[in-house]
Amino acid sequence: MSDNKEIDKDVKEENDAVDTKLPSTSTSTTTTRTTTTRTTTTTKTPTDSDSGSEEEDNGTMDMIRRFFSQTFNLGSGTTPDQEVAAVDRVIPELTFEGLMSHWRENGFKNIVTMVGAGISTSAGIPDFRSPGSGLYNNLKKYKLPHPTAIFDVDYFQRNPAPFFALAKELYPGSFVPTPAHYFVRLLHEKGLLQRHYTQNIDTLDRLAGLPDHKIIEAHGSFYTNHCLGCRKEYDMTWMKKQIFADQLPTCEQCKGVVKPDIVFFGENLPVSFYTSPDEDFKDCDLLIIMGTSLEVQPFASLIQRAGPRCVRLLINRDAVGRSSFAPWMDPSERSLLYGKPKNVRDVAYLGDCDAGVLALAEALGWEADLKKLIDGGQNQEANFEEAAAAKK
Repeated sequence: MSDNKEIDKDVKEENDAVDTKLPSTSTSTTTTRTTTTRTTTTTKTPTDSDSGSEEEDNGTMDMIRRFFSQTFNLGSGTTPDQEVAAVDRVIPELTFEGLMSHWRENGFKNIVTMVGAGISTSAGIPDFRSPGSGLYNNLKKYKLPHPTAIFDVDYFQRNPAPFFALAKELYPGSFVPTPAHYFVRLLHEKGLLQRHYTQNIDTLDRLAGLPDHKIIEAHGSFYTNHCLGCRKEYDMTWMKKQIFADQLPTCEQCKGVVKPDIVFFGENLPVSFYTSPDEDFKDCDLLIIMGTSLEVQPFASLIQRAGPRCVRLLINRDAVGRSSFAPWMDPSERSLLYGKPKNVRDVAYLGDCDAGVLALAEALGWEADLKKLIDGGQNQEANFEEAAAAKK
């Protein structure tokens, strides 16, 4: 977007990998650090008996310089441009503009998206971890033993009331999809979306019109609900009625507590999360990552499922998924490498998720298509709960 200025020009020129944008609104995620390998090389020069000690000292200092250069991206004898030139890039220019140029000229055919709470914050739904505004920072009124207890299955079975009080505040139908949600649907409409993986439980992906078979809700959602006792299924309309009447959802069959099919701590992820990636990533040529801290496993590990020639685009407020100071912990260099000399395929747009997808639409000439989906979203919202009930 024209009002999103690039920052840290020196970093871009040096690394030729990160397109940094100024965020326009608050989005989710807290920077996480994973690891990547950097090779430390010691260079020794020929020595003779008279200069052995001096050359040994020089070799040690050279090794130290290379270590700090490769680990902290400081200056070294080999410039970053020289190191980048030695690797085989998937696309010629690893910047946002370079990616857009490649997309317009060559296209992508099998796109996988993986998203977190950051694509829903502009709808008014808080993310989990942002300091001050995150959900976990605003749960004191529920008097929990610790913030994450509200999503702990053992605690829920003992005391479900705090969760349902929070559910009333966050329940689907109180919010509308964002441009980021509609952009994912646009990918589907153009026949480019292989699968959409989401951490979110808000069902805004469905509300935006994305079909059920394209969605993997890794952490579940309010879309379906089951009794913890007899496993009787209840639809979204039934659950909403119970929650907004301030009644504990109780099974009509066995009087057990009915819980939304949200994955709590201590519960397994849906089977589809484990069975779908092999097929989804087999031919994936572009992975778009939006609004996630890449801290929660196993969801964060999806970035490692992309093949070596798959371009990975991060659209996020914070720089996440990058390497740390422990090269031996990621010997295959599977973390995101944008801004690193050995980067061959990763691009980052650091800014608001909505601004990022609007920039994508503008660069691809899809602005009118995206606007049409957003403007038509009101009709989709009106029919959403009826569709949920009809599915049952």
